[in-house]
Amino acid sequence: MTTNYMQTTSSPPTQDASDELLIQQFKDGRKEAFDLLYHRHLQKVFNRVRYVVPENDVEDVTQEIFIAALKSLPSFRGDSQFGTWLRTLTNHKVAEFYRRRTRKQEPQIAPLSDAMAQLTGGSSQSLEERIYIQRALQSLPENYREVILLRFAEDLQFNEIAELTNQNLEATKSLFRRAIAALRTHLE
Repeated sequence: MTTNYMQTTSSPPTQDASDELLIQQFKDGRKEAFDLLYHRHLQKVFNRVRYVVPENDVEDVTQEIFIAALKSLPSFRGDSQFGTWLRTLTNHKVAEFYRRRTRKQEPQIAPLSDAMAQLTGGSSQSLEERIYIQRALQSLPENYREVILLRFAEDLQFNEIAELTNQNLEATKSLFRRAIAALRTHLE
């Protein structure tokens, strides 16, 4: 029995290891386990941040999130799934980003002229649309914004969203329809 335990703990982290196993390996001193968690969750975090933060700040905020995750992971208790914990951390870091910007009395979203000056390869129309969508998303109630981000930024199916939010499938679909209608209203 001890031999099996020693073999399990001495093996390097693998791509197919669960988040829970990688977290335990990280806590046991295998720092490379965090690299796998990082690569596994980077795109979802980046997409979520990209929907709610101005383009020029997306990479910085994403980096801050993973630095905070690295620092906080030793105290992760496993009361929720790692993805849920990371999503909550992401929301906190985005809110912190806007609090810092508000203190500096900067606009929450760059003026369109500044955004166009930063344009790198995309069309000005798509950039303008993203800015309008960001503004509209920020004006929605939290539960509407969350269901839209889970669906589009994290590409989750309705049954997965229902499970994450502890709602039944029909309530989740209904919330999504109301959120999309509210978003349309704000965009018009």
